[in-house]
Amino acid sequence: MAILTSTYRPPAGLAGGHLQTVMPSLLRSVDAPYTRSEHIDTPDGDVLEAAWAPAVKTPARGAAILTHGLEGDIHRAYMCGMARALRHDGWDVLAWNLRGCGSEPNRTVPTYHSGKTEDLATVVAHVQSKGYDTIALVGFSLGGNLTLKYLGERGVTVPAAVQGGVAFSTPVDLGPSAHRIDTWTNAHYAFYFLRKLRQTIRRKAVQHPNAISTAPLGEIRSLVAFDDAYTAPLNGFGDAATYYRKASSKPFLPRIERPTLLVNAANDPFLPASSYPFVEAQDHPHFHLEVPDSGGHVGFMACSDSGLYWSEMRAAAFLRSLA
Repeated sequence: MAILTSTYRPPAGLAGGHLQTVMPSLLRSVDAPYTRSEHIDTPDGDVLEAAWAPAVKTPARGAAILTHGLEGDIHRAYMCGMARALRHDGWDVLAWNLRGCGSEPNRTVPTYHSGKTEDLATVVAHVQSKGYDTIALVGFSLGGNLTLKYLGERGVTVPAAVQGGVAFSTPVDLGPSAHRIDTWTNAHYAFYFLRKLRQTIRRKAVQHPNAISTAPLGEIRSLVAFDDAYTAPLNGFGDAATYYRKASSKPFLPRIERPTLLVNAANDPFLPASSYPFVEAQDHPHFHLEVPDSGGHVGFMACSDSGLYWSEMRAAAFLRSLA
């Protein structure tokens, strides 16, 4: 059985998925552990921004690649916290910004999206070129879907250096998850994402005035509507429904061939029932599912002397077994 019992318990007095989601983003501050930045060119003429956080002790176990969530970046507290934890656990860490999520808009018309695994493949190849023969993947939310889809769609053809991965708070079934965020109980999250996504489109429209129009922005009131107007057509999908179906990692989970852990809290306000893949994990030899009762979305707060969150300790323990 690959369905695991979780050890996570939230700090006393911190109950509810919304509180456990919001509190870390408001209260947590982690100094960026990165020492060197670089740009990674993509085969289609774009660029990905990345930064390294080297292991505290050498030789390193290998390299861990961190992928952030929707409208995030490498400087979010959950990314810096994970990078700090893994470098202290012996990993050289490469955190990367999805297209357009760094200091500058990306060069090409297509945007990043939940299923753009070719960009993660480019990052993996870049890390391999540095001589690493042990690579681990860690993704959060959208980045978790990207990580799982990459491992599943490639299956036995995943590079031998890629030993496995961990995904947290991952909407493996994108359509129901997008509709879940658009419900009135999640309106504050949708408002936050849409504000940032509109800013991105306005910047890209200046770059590519013949390919991108800002006219639909005034009518968009939901993430699904945004994906229908922009994410899907800019990335070669006919509409949002087609994008969700083709970009979701859930259909690829049975094909995962490396040890992989998915941690989705039962009280995650972003995730519908279809994003808890119990059937896919049952008896799977490589794919492990852990569903703590609490944790919220990319939360998993902890009161530890080290300052580590439970998710960081959990990822370090799982990746330690790979190395």
